[in-house]
Amino acid sequence: MLTVVIPTLNALQALPATLAAIGRHPVVVVDGGSDDSTVVVAHAAGARAITAPRGRGGQLAAGISAVETPWVLLLHADTRLASGWRDVVAEHMRQSPDRAGYFRFAVDSADPRARRLERWVAWRCRVLALPYGDQGLLISRALLDEVGGMRPLPLMEDVDLARRLGHRRLTALECSATTSAARWERDGWLPRSAKNLLCLAMYRAGVPISFIHRLYV
Repeated sequence: MLTVVIPTLNALQALPATLAAIGRHPVVVVDGGSDDSTVVVAHAAGARAITAPRGRGGQLAAGISAVETPWVLLLHADTRLASGWRDVVAEHMRQSPDRAGYFRFAVDSADPRARRLERWVAWRCRVLALPYGDQGLLISRALLDEVGGMRPLPLMEDVDLARRLGHRRLTALECSATTSAARWERDGWLPRSAKNLLCLAMYRAGVPISFIHRLYV
């Protein structure tokens, strides 16, 4: 019923833990040209690995096209699902086939700033209906087709899809997805969060994605 689709690029450090948390479940890893052992790790864990031009939206679109199951779970390479995720996902698929589900955001850090970030993300999802890709997205192929599919954007592909789904077709899942704190620890908690907000504001203002992408990376 379900295939997990993971876009990767030099994800050697994070991918093993992500795949271990998924366990024995169909996974398609879509690699964007890694020069480390990401693809080797994917194969070793039993995942199917394909390649696609670099860019998260395009990689996700390629992965979705490569699977035949009626549901897909779109997941970042540095995001680990909590134990019990299968039961939560199965319940959602039975009860809410007309809605996409996203996991509760958590950060792999004991820093108090991580808890503040988690609260902000919970508010953003509840009020603005804007879950990001690091929360995972469970969606049926039928619903994805209904809203126009995954667009091959290099950035903001998650925001683009969430906006097309809207409040009515998005729901929170009672399970967490823990993402790596590496970006915030590297860039600083406030600067990284501020940059993310700036990129979102620029996207909503109609600034070209190519320009936002240069700023984001």
